[in-house]
Amino acid sequence: MSILDWIVLSVTLAVIILYGVWKSRGHKNIDGYFLSNQSMPWYIVLLSIIGTQASAVTFLSAPGQAYTDGMRFVQYYFGLPLAMVVLCITFVPIFHRLKVYTAYEFLEQRFDLKTRTLTAVLFLVQRALSTGISIYAPSIILSSLLGWNIYWTNVVMGGLLIIYTMSGGTRAVSYTQTLQLAIVFTGMFLAGWMVVHLLPENISFNEALHVSGKMDRLNVIVTKFDWQDKYNIWSGLIGGFFLALSYFGTDQSQVGRYLTAKSVTESRLGLLMNGLVKVPMQFLILLIGALVFVFYMYFRSPIFFNQGQLNKVYRTEYGTELKALEQQYDQLSATKQQQVKILASALEGKDEGTIRQAQDALQQTERVAEGVRTQAKKLIKQADPAADDNDTNYIFLHFVVNNLPKGLVGLLIAIIFLASWGSIAAALNSLASTTVVDVYKRMINKDDSEGHYLRVSRWWTLIWGIFCIMVAQFASELGSLIEAVNVLGSLFYGVILGIFMVAFYIKRLGGNAVFWSAIVSEVLVITIYKMEIVSFLWLNVIGCALVILLAFIIHLCGGKDNGKATTAS
Repeated sequence: MSILDWIVLSVTLAVIILYGVWKSRGHKNIDGYFLSNQSMPWYIVLLSIIGTQASAVTFLSAPGQAYTDGMRFVQYYFGLPLAMVVLCITFVPIFHRLKVYTAYEFLEQRFDLKTRTLTAVLFLVQRALSTGISIYAPSIILSSLLGWNIYWTNVVMGGLLIIYTMSGGTRAVSYTQTLQLAIVFTGMFLAGWMVVHLLPENISFNEALHVSGKMDRLNVIVTKFDWQDKYNIWSGLIGGFFLALSYFGTDQSQVGRYLTAKSVTESRLGLLMNGLVKVPMQFLILLIGALVFVFYMYFRSPIFFNQGQLNKVYRTEYGTELKALEQQYDQLSATKQQQVKILASALEGKDEGTIRQAQDALQQTERVAEGVRTQAKKLIKQADPAADDNDTNYIFLHFVVNNLPKGLVGLLIAIIFLASWGSIAAALNSLASTTVVDVYKRMINKDDSEGHYLRVSRWWTLIWGIFCIMVAQFASELGSLIEAVNVLGSLFYGVILGIFMVAFYIKRLGGNAVFWSAIVSEVLVITIYKMEIVSFLWLNVIGCALVILLAFIIHLCGGKDNGKATTAS
């Protein structure tokens, strides 16, 4: 990066940090630290919810996902708007009426302490692992730009985030996310505009879209039903609905965002607006990846997008073989450049016969090129068995650093950092709040001062931050980060949602039945995932259904339960 890029990056990050510290000054109790004294208007709640979802994984990995697999990933979000409606009707008024710090407090009132604790522990495990992955995403950037060791980069990045979260709490997270998202949306719009602007002069935005479509990168809707297909309309609508319902309704990192609202109405407005905004936002981010794919049809693309990893292989005995593969790949890239021009010309002339021929030729060359890339990845793994041979997370970063003008590169890198800070800070805050409220304050130290609980909350923020840094050290082996995060969530969210569904809607089932059904269901969900019976989105449906079904069976076999009168009605 240029000196101007470093200045833009440094100034942007410094402004955000100072703004968050200023806005969050004066915390005296855990109500202010975790709930910001329930003073947030709906638009701050909305931006905080979006900011918590939109981590560095979103802006770094999603364009790469579209580059390699097309835009069908957007179907993953199709169930989200309906989930927001259900949450507004059921979850939000109950949480507000009970004046809870965490979603899991309600479960003790409805069931018993062990069910509350089990659910909180399932959340803590899932969220801590996911946060570790989220820390790894911005570390990729620093590691690539500065040539740092990725493990030490994880420590530096995680350490900065721990300080940021410990000092600010929820108020800092919420208010800085508002400013962050304004910068994020501006920067991503500029990135999309620059992709089109950098294409050859005779290629318009519409023509770029046509080329992208012919290369199967605009495959937004997939209607074929397949249990093992990760992204189709059915898994998106049904599995995505259950995942969104659990994520926004039972994950403390999200529940904690709308519990900060002034009223039930403000919480509902924030959630409903999120349902309207999220799908088009994700569509546009993926569209940038599809356009980057077209860009690399017209210009040379690297055989592997992680340049740092390539440089390592060059210095080994495999370096000569890798360079030979690169020459072969460059020749295929030159062929693609000629073929895509023929395709674009045929599309302009609307000659269907020529379009099909040009499309077939370009797709065939692309398949051969991908074969060469696969050979290069195998070579990279041979040279360094510990290397990450999946470069999906580096595609958009490579485009930004090597093609955008000075200043804009720094802004876009800052955007990825800002998105990371907002989502990770919210996650660490939720981990600390759940640990203190659902475990420490409930079972270890019930009666102490507010100042004591505030100090303990900050210490738990530190402890969870260190744990997440440790998880980040293993994230390089997970492939596409945006997919890895969602797979991990799906292993737990269905079971957690099942517990809450029983709590809200099935009054006769008590704590014992739900507790044991949740444990058995979690084991079964992990087993089903390991056996690769269905794609991961369906695990959310299966987990929820198993908890409800098994709870009924255990209840019928065991006679009376220890259920309590529910406050959900």
